[in-house]
Amino acid sequence: MTSYYRPLVQHGPLRPDSAVPLAGQELWFTQALRFERGGRPRIVEAADIPPDWLDRLSRPRPAIAGLEMSQPQIMGILNATPDSFSDGGRHNSVETARAAAADMLAHGASIIDIGGESTRPGARFVPEDEEIARTRPLIEAIRAETRALISIDTRKARVATAAYEAGAGLINDVSGFTFDPQLAPFCAGIDAPVCVMHMKGDPATMQDDPVYEDVLLDVYDFLSEKIAHLEGLGLNRDRIIVDPGIGFGKTTDHNLTLLRNLGLFHGLGCPILLGVSRKGTIGEIGKEPRKDARAPGSIAVALSGLSQGVQIIRVHDVAETAQALRLWSAVR
Repeated sequence: MTSYYRPLVQHGPLRPDSAVPLAGQELWFTQALRFERGGRPRIVEAADIPPDWLDRLSRPRPAIAGLEMSQPQIMGILNATPDSFSDGGRHNSVETARAAAADMLAHGASIIDIGGESTRPGARFVPEDEEIARTRPLIEAIRAETRALISIDTRKARVATAAYEAGAGLINDVSGFTFDPQLAPFCAGIDAPVCVMHMKGDPATMQDDPVYEDVLLDVYDFLSEKIAHLEGLGLNRDRIIVDPGIGFGKTTDHNLTLLRNLGLFHGLGCPILLGVSRKGTIGEIGKEPRKDARAPGSIAVALSGLSQGVQIIRVHDVAETAQALRLWSAVR
């Protein structure tokens, strides 16, 4: 039976001799939870974790597109869409998008993630030409003013190609390279850093009663399979980021299970991206129906993720998140 190991993460300069560093960060662990399908989690000592798992959990993550993975990075969300769930219609022009990107970078973002197709529950499919027309001019305008990393949030190879030619340096596919069979070979061919996200179904149907055998292990296995597929195409694991896909084909209970156990995904040997900003689970638990008033709840969950060693947090409210991150880091 396959076993999975989630490190019980700790922090602080005083640590026992048995402490194992987590993914090259200042965080560390001496024990882990061992998961098996159909069984209850059990606490095990780090010394009892199989060597291949322990290596993936502990080894430092190389920089991706020049960004160090030993410290938290903020990805700012910039949607060039009329119908995104939170900020739809706000950045449809080059000037508003350029100003928004500049503001995010000035306040602490190190990545700007540009999307031209809404992936909110029930969103409609956007044709490739329309998605390119929405995103390429914005990428070109932002690239003309900064060398900061630009990410393209797309599941389509033609859109990714146009974005890469315009200056994007990271391909962020919410479908986990299941939608367009040409996208993974394209990324491997240009050796582009990628983010592989888990989504059950597609945006139009993903919240229609999603069911899992074991949401935590199912998502882990999906991401592991996609990493292996990308490696088979020639893309090195050091170029891959993983995202468990909070809110994408998952109930609130599913989301909470993943959030409590984010450390498990370090076992994939890749940096972890966490995107929870303003999502429905934040509104439901935080009792805040207004999407643009969910910064406090979004930040709380993001910091919880960082305490488990998540390397990248994807957010709408960059300035507020960066301020919280500075205080959280200083106190710790």
